[in-house]
Amino acid sequence: QVQLVESGGGLVQAGGSLRLSCAVSGRTFSSYAMGWFRQAPGKERELVATINRTGGITSTANSVKGRFTISRDNAKNMMYLQMNSLKPEDTAVYYCAARYNDEYEYWGQGTQVTVSS
Repeated sequence: QVQLVESGGGLVQAGGSLRLSCAVSGRTFSSYAMGWFRQAPGKERELVATINRTGGITSTANSVKGRFTISRDNAKNMMYLQMNSLKPEDTAVYYCAARYNDEYEYWGQGTQVTVSS
């Protein structure tokens, strides 16, 4: 079993920055590809960014490209999402997730990010 715990959410003004963290325990962290998702009220869950097992390959959604950066530290069992130039439309609950194969099978409880205009 893998446990994921997000932290770092909060209230920030538009244009500001936040850094989300995801602490992972229970299995070998480097065995899992990871992702950040978000879900705003009344909207479907959106894949924000992904990172492969070594951290050498990343991807970000077009909606956050150039503003958000995903990274991981396998020695610390941590994953991060650096969010800059935040916009009100970035307001959502952000989740980290882990997958061993094709499907994300482990999820954190989520952390709220609210961006005020």
